[in-house]
Amino acid sequence: MCCGIALDSIAGVRTSSVVALSGLTDTSMKAQAKKLFFKLGLSFFLFGLINNVLYVIILSAALDLVPPSTPKGIIAFCNIFPALIAKVGWPYILKGRIRYAKRLLGCCAASVSGMIVVALFDSLMMRLFGICLASFSSGLGELTFLQLSTRYHPSSVAGHSVGYFASGTGAAGLVGASMWWVLRGLGVRMGVGLSSIMPLVIPMTYYFILPHPEALTSVPIPSSFEEEEVDAPYTPLPTDEDARVATKASVALSFEDKWTLVKPLLLKYMLPLFAVYTFEYTINQGISPTLIYPVPSPEKYWLLSKIIKSVRDYYPLWQLVYQTTVFFSRSSISIGLPPLPEKLLSIPAFAQAFILTLLAIESAVGIFSEDSQGLSFSFVFLLISIEGICGGLAYVNVFYRINQEQHHSLTDENADPERAKQEKEFKIGSIGFADSTGILLASILAVPTEVELCNAQARRGKMICKSL
Repeated sequence: MCCGIALDSIAGVRTSSVVALSGLTDTSMKAQAKKLFFKLGLSFFLFGLINNVLYVIILSAALDLVPPSTPKGIIAFCNIFPALIAKVGWPYILKGRIRYAKRLLGCCAASVSGMIVVALFDSLMMRLFGICLASFSSGLGELTFLQLSTRYHPSSVAGHSVGYFASGTGAAGLVGASMWWVLRGLGVRMGVGLSSIMPLVIPMTYYFILPHPEALTSVPIPSSFEEEEVDAPYTPLPTDEDARVATKASVALSFEDKWTLVKPLLLKYMLPLFAVYTFEYTINQGISPTLIYPVPSPEKYWLLSKIIKSVRDYYPLWQLVYQTTVFFSRSSISIGLPPLPEKLLSIPAFAQAFILTLLAIESAVGIFSEDSQGLSFSFVFLLISIEGICGGLAYVNVFYRINQEQHHSLTDENADPERAKQEKEFKIGSIGFADSTGILLASILAVPTEVELCNAQARRGKMICKSL
Protein backbone atom coordinates (compact mmCIF):
# COMPACT_ATOMS: atom_id res chain seq x y z
CA MET A 1 0.00 0.00 0.00
CA CYS A 2 2.06 2.89 -1.24
CA CYS A 3 0.84 6.41 -0.50
CA GLY A 4 1.79 8.45 -3.58
CA ILE A 5 2.03 11.85 -1.94
CA ALA A 6 3.24 11.57 1.66
CA LEU A 7 1.57 13.53 4.42
CA ASP A 8 4.64 15.60 5.20
CA SER A 9 5.13 16.58 1.58
CA ILE A 10 1.81 18.43 1.50
CA ALA A 11 2.24 20.04 4.93
CA GLY A 12 4.01 23.04 3.47
CA VAL A 13 1.21 23.69 1.00
CA ARG A 14 -1.45 23.48 3.69
CA THR A 15 0.41 25.50 6.30
CA SER A 16 1.07 28.31 3.84
CA SER A 17 -2.48 29.42 4.57
CA VAL A 18 -1.43 30.11 8.16
CA VAL A 19 1.16 32.66 7.04
CA ALA A 20 -1.27 34.29 4.64
CA LEU A 21 -3.81 34.83 7.42
CA SER A 22 -1.49 37.15 9.37
CA GLY A 23 -2.18 40.13 7.11
CA LEU A 24 -5.98 39.82 6.96
CA THR A 25 -8.46 42.22 8.58
CA ASP A 26 -10.87 41.04 11.26
CA THR A 27 -13.65 40.69 8.70
CA SER A 28 -11.44 38.76 6.34
CA MET A 29 -10.19 36.61 9.20
CA LYS A 30 -13.74 35.70 10.18
CA ALA A 31 -14.65 34.89 6.58
CA GLN A 32 -11.53 32.77 6.20
CA ALA A 33 -12.23 31.05 9.51
CA LYS A 34 -15.79 30.26 8.46
CA LYS A 35 -14.50 28.76 5.22
CA LEU A 36 -11.86 26.64 6.97
CA PHE A 37 -14.29 25.31 9.56
CA PHE A 38 -16.83 24.52 6.86
CA LYS A 39 -14.16 22.53 5.00
CA LEU A 40 -13.19 20.78 8.22
CA GLY A 41 -16.78 19.75 8.96
CA LEU A 42 -17.41 18.72 5.36
CA SER A 43 -14.22 16.64 5.29
CA PHE A 44 -15.02 14.66 8.42
CA PHE A 45 -18.64 14.27 7.32
CA LEU A 46 -17.47 12.78 4.01
CA PHE A 47 -14.95 10.57 5.80
CA GLY A 48 -17.72 9.10 7.95
CA LEU A 49 -20.15 8.79 5.05
CA ILE A 50 -17.86 7.05 2.58
CA ASN A 51 -16.03 4.90 5.13
CA ASN A 52 -19.26 3.35 6.42
CA VAL A 53 -21.54 3.36 3.39
CA LEU A 54 -20.26 0.07 1.95
CA TYR A 55 -20.69 -1.60 5.33
CA VAL A 56 -24.35 -0.55 5.35
CA ILE A 57 -24.93 -1.58 1.74
CA ILE A 58 -23.65 -5.07 2.53
CA LEU A 59 -25.92 -5.38 5.58
CA SER A 60 -28.91 -4.06 3.64
CA ALA A 61 -28.17 -6.51 0.81
CA ALA A 62 -27.84 -9.50 3.15
CA LEU A 63 -30.95 -11.21 1.78
CA ASP A 64 -29.65 -10.90 -1.79
CA LEU A 65 -26.04 -11.95 -1.13
CA VAL A 66 -26.64 -15.38 0.41
CA PRO A 67 -28.92 -18.32 -0.47
CA PRO A 68 -32.29 -18.47 1.33
CA SER A 69 -31.13 -21.33 3.54
CA THR A 70 -28.10 -19.38 4.83
CA PRO A 71 -28.65 -17.38 8.06
CA LYS A 72 -28.15 -13.67 7.42
CA GLY A 73 -26.02 -13.43 10.57
CA ILE A 74 -23.08 -14.85 8.60
CA ILE A 75 -23.03 -11.62 6.60
CA ALA A 76 -22.88 -9.60 9.82
CA PHE A 77 -20.05 -11.81 11.09
CA CYS A 78 -17.93 -11.36 7.95
CA ASN A 79 -18.81 -7.68 7.93
CA ILE A 80 -17.47 -7.05 11.44
CA PHE A 81 -14.80 -9.60 12.41
CA PRO A 82 -12.11 -8.21 10.04
CA ALA A 83 -12.98 -4.69 11.24
CA LEU A 84 -12.45 -5.88 14.79
CA ILE A 85 -9.03 -7.26 13.83
CA ALA A 86 -8.12 -3.86 12.36
CA LYS A 87 -9.30 -1.95 15.43
CA VAL A 88 -7.38 -4.25 17.76
CA GLY A 89 -4.27 -4.58 15.63
CA TRP A 90 -3.44 -1.00 14.81
CA PRO A 91 -3.87 0.87 18.12
CA TYR A 92 -2.74 -1.96 20.39
CA ILE A 93 0.09 -3.45 18.34
CA LEU A 94 1.41 -0.70 16.06
CA LYS A 95 3.96 1.60 17.67
CA GLY A 96 5.12 5.11 16.83
CA ARG A 97 3.65 7.79 14.62
CA ILE A 98 0.56 7.28 12.47
CA ARG A 99 1.12 7.57 8.72
CA TYR A 100 -2.31 8.89 7.80
CA ALA A 101 -1.82 9.19 4.05
CA LYS A 102 -0.60 5.60 3.69
CA ARG A 103 -3.45 4.28 5.77
CA LEU A 104 -6.16 6.11 3.87
CA LEU A 105 -4.91 5.13 0.44
CA GLY A 106 -4.56 1.53 1.60
CA CYS A 107 -8.13 1.58 2.95
CA CYS A 108 -9.40 2.97 -0.33
CA ALA A 109 -7.71 0.21 -2.34
CA ALA A 110 -9.00 -2.53 -0.02
CA SER A 111 -12.58 -1.22 -0.14
CA VAL A 112 -12.69 -1.00 -3.91
CA SER A 113 -11.14 -4.46 -4.29
CA GLY A 114 -13.54 -6.04 -1.80
CA MET A 115 -16.67 -4.71 -3.48
CA ILE A 116 -15.42 -5.72 -6.92
CA VAL A 117 -14.91 -9.28 -5.65
CA VAL A 118 -18.47 -9.33 -4.28
CA ALA A 119 -19.80 -8.05 -7.59
CA LEU A 120 -17.84 -10.35 -9.92
CA PHE A 121 -18.16 -13.71 -8.14
CA ASP A 122 -21.35 -15.66 -7.49
CA SER A 123 -19.94 -18.21 -5.06
CA LEU A 124 -20.71 -17.72 -1.37
CA MET A 125 -17.07 -18.10 -0.29
CA MET A 126 -15.76 -15.45 -2.69
CA ARG A 127 -18.50 -13.02 -1.69
CA LEU A 128 -17.69 -13.55 1.96
CA PHE A 129 -14.01 -12.93 1.17
CA GLY A 130 -14.86 -9.65 -0.56
CA ILE A 131 -17.02 -8.61 2.39
CA CYS A 132 -14.14 -9.39 4.77
CA LEU A 133 -11.79 -7.22 2.71
CA ALA A 134 -14.20 -4.27 2.72
CA SER A 135 -14.84 -4.80 6.43
CA PHE A 136 -11.15 -4.63 7.30
CA SER A 137 -10.87 -1.39 5.36
CA SER A 138 -13.91 0.10 7.08
CA GLY A 139 -12.64 -0.78 10.57
CA LEU A 140 -9.19 0.63 9.92
CA GLY A 141 -10.67 3.72 8.30
CA GLU A 142 -12.98 4.48 11.23
CA LEU A 143 -10.10 4.10 13.65
CA THR A 144 -7.89 6.37 11.54
CA PHE A 145 -10.42 9.19 11.16
CA LEU A 146 -11.21 9.25 14.88
CA GLN A 147 -7.50 9.46 15.62
CA LEU A 148 -7.07 12.16 12.99
CA SER A 149 -9.65 14.30 14.81
CA THR A 150 -7.32 14.56 17.82
CA ARG A 151 -4.78 16.50 15.75
CA TYR A 152 -7.10 19.52 15.69
CA HIS A 153 -7.20 21.95 18.57
CA PRO A 154 -8.45 23.46 20.78
CA SER A 155 -10.53 20.62 22.17
CA SER A 156 -13.82 22.15 21.00
CA VAL A 157 -12.65 21.92 17.39
CA ALA A 158 -11.50 18.33 17.86
CA GLY A 159 -14.82 17.46 19.48
CA HIS A 160 -16.83 18.93 16.65
CA SER A 161 -14.67 17.02 14.15
CA VAL A 162 -15.83 13.85 15.89
CA GLY A 163 -19.39 15.15 15.76
CA TYR A 164 -19.23 15.69 12.01
CA PHE A 165 -17.60 12.28 11.49
CA ALA A 166 -20.36 10.63 13.54
CA SER A 167 -22.95 12.51 11.51
CA GLY A 168 -21.32 11.18 8.34
CA THR A 169 -21.42 7.61 9.63
CA GLY A 170 -25.11 8.11 10.40
CA ALA A 171 -25.69 9.49 6.92
CA ALA A 172 -23.88 6.42 5.58
CA GLY A 173 -26.61 4.29 7.09
CA LEU A 174 -29.32 6.33 5.45
CA VAL A 175 -27.53 6.64 2.10
CA GLY A 176 -26.44 2.99 2.06
CA ALA A 177 -29.87 1.58 2.90
CA SER A 178 -31.53 3.97 0.41
CA MET A 179 -29.01 3.17 -2.30
CA TRP A 180 -29.58 -0.56 -1.97
CA TRP A 181 -33.34 -0.01 -1.99
CA VAL A 182 -32.81 1.51 -5.46
CA LEU A 183 -29.89 -0.60 -6.73
CA ARG A 184 -31.24 -3.99 -5.68
CA GLY A 185 -33.42 -3.96 -8.80
CA LEU A 186 -30.24 -4.01 -10.91
CA GLY A 187 -29.01 -7.23 -9.29
CA VAL A 188 -26.00 -7.90 -7.10
CA ARG A 189 -23.40 -7.68 -9.88
CA MET A 190 -24.43 -4.25 -11.14
CA GLY A 191 -25.62 -2.79 -7.84
CA VAL A 192 -22.51 -3.69 -5.83
CA GLY A 193 -20.25 -2.89 -8.79
CA LEU A 194 -21.56 0.66 -9.03
CA SER A 195 -21.03 1.22 -5.30
CA SER A 196 -17.37 0.17 -5.51
CA ILE A 197 -16.28 3.59 -6.86
CA MET A 198 -17.42 5.45 -3.73
CA PRO A 199 -14.22 4.92 -1.66
CA LEU A 200 -12.29 7.09 -4.14
CA VAL A 201 -13.89 10.12 -2.47
CA ILE A 202 -11.75 9.60 0.67
CA PRO A 203 -8.27 10.39 -0.74
CA MET A 204 -9.72 13.24 -2.81
CA THR A 205 -11.23 14.77 0.34
CA TYR A 206 -8.05 14.27 2.34
CA TYR A 207 -5.76 15.95 -0.18
CA PHE A 208 -8.02 18.68 -1.60
CA ILE A 209 -10.57 19.67 1.07
CA LEU A 210 -9.32 18.85 4.58
CA PRO A 211 -7.56 21.85 6.21
CA HIS A 212 -4.23 21.24 7.91
CA PRO A 213 -4.45 21.45 11.75
CA GLU A 214 -2.07 24.43 11.84
CA ALA A 215 -4.35 26.44 9.55
CA LEU A 216 -7.04 26.49 12.25
CA THR A 217 -4.85 27.76 15.07
CA SER A 218 -4.51 31.28 13.61
CA VAL A 219 -8.18 32.06 12.96
CA PRO A 220 -11.02 33.03 15.33
CA ILE A 221 -13.19 30.12 16.43
CA PRO A 222 -16.84 30.41 15.32
CA SER A 223 -19.42 30.62 18.12
CA SER A 224 -20.68 27.12 17.31
CA PHE A 225 -17.20 25.79 18.10
CA GLU A 226 -16.73 27.62 21.38
CA GLU A 227 -15.70 25.55 24.36
CA GLU A 228 -18.59 23.86 26.16
CA GLU A 229 -16.59 23.58 29.36
CA VAL A 230 -12.90 24.01 30.10
CA ASP A 231 -11.65 21.39 32.53
CA ALA A 232 -7.94 21.98 31.98
CA PRO A 233 -5.70 24.56 30.33
CA TYR A 234 -5.24 24.07 26.63
CA THR A 235 -1.88 22.81 25.47
CA PRO A 236 -1.35 22.56 21.70
CA LEU A 237 -0.43 19.22 20.28
CA PRO A 238 2.81 19.15 18.33
CA THR A 239 2.99 20.44 14.79
CA ASP A 240 4.52 18.41 11.98
CA GLU A 241 7.87 20.10 12.62
CA ASP A 242 7.68 19.22 16.31
CA ALA A 243 6.79 15.65 15.43
CA ARG A 244 9.74 15.29 13.06
CA VAL A 245 12.08 16.39 15.83
CA ALA A 246 10.45 14.08 18.36
CA THR A 247 10.69 11.18 15.93
CA LYS A 248 14.46 11.21 16.37
CA ALA A 249 13.88 10.06 19.93
CA SER A 250 11.79 7.13 18.63
CA VAL A 251 8.83 7.86 20.87
CA ALA A 252 6.47 4.88 21.07
CA LEU A 253 3.97 3.74 23.68
CA SER A 254 4.69 0.37 25.25
CA PHE A 255 2.03 -2.25 25.97
CA GLU A 256 2.18 -1.29 29.64
CA ASP A 257 1.63 2.37 28.74
CA LYS A 258 -1.40 1.46 26.64
CA TRP A 259 -2.90 -0.78 29.31
CA THR A 260 -2.54 2.05 31.84
CA LEU A 261 -4.43 4.36 29.47
CA VAL A 262 -7.16 1.80 28.71
CA LYS A 263 -8.08 0.67 32.24
CA PRO A 264 -10.00 3.83 33.23
CA LEU A 265 -11.97 3.62 29.96
CA LEU A 266 -13.32 0.08 30.36
CA LEU A 267 -16.36 0.72 32.54
CA LYS A 268 -16.75 4.38 31.69
CA TYR A 269 -16.96 4.13 27.89
CA MET A 270 -16.35 0.62 26.56
CA LEU A 271 -18.95 -1.33 28.52
CA PRO A 272 -21.89 0.97 27.61
CA LEU A 273 -20.85 0.96 23.95
CA PHE A 274 -20.37 -2.82 23.94
CA ALA A 275 -23.83 -3.41 25.46
CA VAL A 276 -25.58 -1.01 23.07
CA TYR A 277 -24.08 -2.64 19.99
CA THR A 278 -24.67 -6.18 21.22
CA PHE A 279 -28.40 -5.54 21.69
CA GLU A 280 -28.69 -3.33 18.62
CA TYR A 281 -27.16 -5.73 16.12
CA THR A 282 -28.88 -8.75 17.63
CA ILE A 283 -32.09 -6.91 16.78
CA ASN A 284 -30.94 -5.93 13.30
CA GLN A 285 -29.53 -9.28 12.23
CA GLY A 286 -31.38 -11.81 14.38
CA ILE A 287 -34.86 -10.35 14.94
CA SER A 288 -35.53 -7.88 12.10
CA PRO A 289 -35.35 -10.58 9.36
CA THR A 290 -38.24 -12.36 11.11
CA LEU A 291 -40.42 -9.26 11.53
CA ILE A 292 -42.37 -9.95 8.37
CA TYR A 293 -46.08 -9.94 7.67
CA PRO A 294 -48.35 -10.69 4.71
CA VAL A 295 -48.21 -8.23 1.82
CA PRO A 296 -50.72 -5.49 2.73
CA SER A 297 -53.80 -5.19 0.53
CA PRO A 298 -54.41 -1.83 -1.19
CA GLU A 299 -58.03 -1.85 -0.01
CA LYS A 300 -57.14 -2.01 3.69
CA TYR A 301 -53.66 -0.43 3.79
CA TRP A 302 -53.41 2.01 0.91
CA LEU A 303 -50.17 3.75 1.92
CA LEU A 304 -48.43 0.66 3.28
CA SER A 305 -49.20 -1.28 0.11
CA LYS A 306 -47.30 1.37 -1.87
CA ILE A 307 -44.16 0.61 0.15
CA ILE A 308 -44.44 -3.15 0.70
CA LYS A 309 -44.95 -5.03 -2.55
CA SER A 310 -43.27 -8.27 -1.46
CA VAL A 311 -42.54 -9.97 1.84
CA ARG A 312 -38.86 -9.44 1.00
CA ASP A 313 -39.40 -5.69 1.29
CA TYR A 314 -39.86 -5.73 5.07
CA TYR A 315 -36.22 -6.36 6.00
CA PRO A 316 -34.70 -3.55 3.88
CA LEU A 317 -37.49 -1.26 5.08
CA TRP A 318 -36.61 -1.91 8.74
CA GLN A 319 -32.99 -1.24 7.85
CA LEU A 320 -33.97 2.06 6.24
CA VAL A 321 -36.02 3.13 9.28
CA TYR A 322 -33.18 2.20 11.61
CA GLN A 323 -30.51 3.97 9.56
CA THR A 324 -32.63 7.12 9.24
CA THR A 325 -33.01 7.51 12.99
CA VAL A 326 -29.33 6.66 13.54
CA PHE A 327 -28.40 9.50 11.20
CA PHE A 328 -30.41 12.08 13.14
CA SER A 329 -29.13 10.96 16.53
CA ARG A 330 -25.50 10.74 15.41
CA SER A 331 -25.84 14.28 14.06
CA SER A 332 -26.96 15.65 17.43
CA ILE A 333 -23.63 17.27 18.33
CA SER A 334 -22.89 18.61 14.84
CA ILE A 335 -26.25 20.42 14.76
CA GLY A 336 -25.62 22.02 18.15
CA LEU A 337 -27.45 19.79 20.63
CA PRO A 338 -25.64 19.33 23.96
CA PRO A 339 -23.84 16.02 24.53
CA LEU A 340 -25.14 13.52 27.06
CA PRO A 341 -23.68 13.87 30.55
CA GLU A 342 -21.15 11.17 31.34
CA LYS A 343 -23.44 9.70 34.01
CA LEU A 344 -26.13 9.02 31.40
CA LEU A 345 -23.98 7.22 28.84
CA SER A 346 -25.37 3.84 29.98
CA ILE A 347 -29.04 4.81 29.44
CA PRO A 348 -29.10 3.82 25.72
CA ALA A 349 -27.91 0.31 26.62
CA PHE A 350 -30.82 -0.29 29.03
CA ALA A 351 -33.26 1.07 26.45
CA GLN A 352 -31.87 -1.27 23.77
CA ALA A 353 -32.27 -4.29 26.05
CA PHE A 354 -35.94 -3.41 26.60
CA ILE A 355 -36.55 -2.91 22.87
CA LEU A 356 -34.89 -6.24 22.06
CA THR A 357 -37.21 -8.02 24.50
CA LEU A 358 -40.36 -6.45 23.04
CA LEU A 359 -39.39 -7.17 19.43
CA ALA A 360 -38.48 -10.77 20.24
CA ILE A 361 -41.92 -11.27 21.82
CA GLU A 362 -43.61 -9.67 18.81
CA SER A 363 -41.72 -11.94 16.43
CA ALA A 364 -42.20 -15.17 18.40
CA VAL A 365 -45.81 -14.99 19.59
CA GLY A 366 -47.21 -11.72 18.23
CA ILE A 367 -48.35 -8.98 20.59
CA PHE A 368 -51.36 -8.06 18.47
CA SER A 369 -53.87 -10.30 16.72
CA GLU A 370 -53.37 -11.55 13.18
CA ASP A 371 -56.08 -9.14 11.99
CA SER A 372 -54.23 -6.12 13.40
CA GLN A 373 -51.41 -5.96 10.86
CA GLY A 374 -51.46 -2.16 10.91
CA LEU A 375 -50.91 -2.08 14.66
CA SER A 376 -48.09 -4.63 14.45
CA PHE A 377 -46.38 -2.64 11.70
CA SER A 378 -46.69 0.66 13.61
CA PHE A 379 -45.42 -0.97 16.81
CA VAL A 380 -42.32 -2.39 15.10
CA PHE A 381 -41.74 0.87 13.22
CA LEU A 382 -41.76 2.83 16.51
CA LEU A 383 -39.45 0.45 18.36
CA ILE A 384 -36.91 0.29 15.54
CA SER A 385 -36.93 4.09 15.38
CA ILE A 386 -36.14 4.32 19.10
CA GLU A 387 -33.48 1.64 18.65
CA GLY A 388 -31.75 3.78 16.03
CA ILE A 389 -31.92 6.90 18.22
CA CYS A 390 -30.37 5.09 21.19
CA GLY A 391 -27.61 3.55 19.07
CA GLY A 392 -26.70 6.85 17.44
CA LEU A 393 -26.63 8.76 20.73
CA ALA A 394 -24.39 6.13 22.32
CA TYR A 395 -21.89 6.27 19.45
CA VAL A 396 -21.47 10.02 19.08
CA ASN A 397 -21.48 10.79 22.80
CA VAL A 398 -18.94 8.14 23.79
CA PHE A 399 -16.45 9.23 21.14
CA TYR A 400 -17.10 12.90 21.83
CA ARG A 401 -16.45 12.45 25.54
CA ILE A 402 -13.23 10.49 25.04
CA ASN A 403 -12.06 13.11 22.53
CA GLN A 404 -12.58 15.84 25.13
CA GLU A 405 -10.79 14.07 27.97
CA GLN A 406 -7.65 15.67 29.34
CA HIS A 407 -4.86 13.62 30.89
CA HIS A 408 -1.54 14.32 32.59
CA SER A 409 0.62 14.37 29.46
CA LEU A 410 -1.35 17.29 28.08
CA THR A 411 -1.04 19.40 31.22
CA ASP A 412 2.41 18.38 32.45
CA GLU A 413 4.95 20.98 31.37
CA ASN A 414 7.69 18.34 31.26
CA ALA A 415 5.73 15.91 29.11
CA ASP A 416 7.01 15.02 25.66
CA PRO A 417 4.60 16.61 23.11
CA GLU A 418 4.99 13.68 20.72
CA ARG A 419 4.10 11.25 23.49
CA ALA A 420 1.07 13.37 24.40
CA LYS A 421 -0.11 13.22 20.82
CA GLN A 422 0.27 9.44 20.65
CA GLU A 423 -1.56 8.96 23.95
CA LYS A 424 -4.53 10.99 22.77
CA GLU A 425 -4.62 9.12 19.45
CA PHE A 426 -4.42 5.78 21.20
CA LYS A 427 -7.18 6.50 23.71
CA ILE A 428 -9.79 7.36 21.09
CA GLY A 429 -8.56 4.52 18.87
CA SER A 430 -8.87 1.95 21.64
CA ILE A 431 -12.61 2.55 22.14
CA GLY A 432 -13.54 1.04 18.75
CA PHE A 433 -12.67 -2.37 20.17
CA ALA A 434 -15.84 -2.20 22.30
CA ASP A 435 -18.44 -1.54 19.61
CA SER A 436 -16.87 -4.01 17.17
CA THR A 437 -16.78 -6.73 19.84
CA GLY A 438 -20.44 -6.04 20.57
CA ILE A 439 -21.33 -6.35 16.89
CA LEU A 440 -19.29 -9.55 16.60
CA LEU A 441 -21.05 -11.12 19.58
CA ALA A 442 -24.40 -10.01 18.15
CA SER A 443 -23.61 -11.62 14.79
CA ILE A 444 -22.98 -14.90 16.59
CA LEU A 445 -26.16 -14.59 18.65
CA ALA A 446 -28.17 -13.54 15.60
CA VAL A 447 -27.85 -16.88 13.81
CA PRO A 448 -29.61 -19.06 16.44
CA THR A 449 -31.96 -16.17 17.29
CA GLU A 450 -33.22 -15.89 13.71
CA VAL A 451 -33.61 -19.65 13.38
CA GLU A 452 -35.46 -20.06 16.68
CA LEU A 453 -37.80 -17.12 16.07
CA CYS A 454 -38.60 -18.43 12.61
CA ASN A 455 -39.35 -21.86 14.11
CA ALA A 456 -41.56 -20.24 16.76
CA GLN A 457 -43.56 -18.53 14.02
CA ALA A 458 -43.90 -21.81 12.15
CA ARG A 459 -45.24 -23.55 15.26
CA ARG A 460 -48.10 -21.05 15.39
CA GLY A 461 -48.81 -21.48 11.70
CA LYS A 462 -47.02 -18.38 10.35
CA MET A 463 -44.80 -19.79 7.58
CA ILE A 464 -43.72 -16.59 5.81
CA CYS A 465 -40.19 -16.48 7.18
CA LYS A 466 -39.59 -20.08 6.04
CA SER A 467 -40.08 -18.96 2.44
CA LEU A 468 -37.33 -16.33 2.47
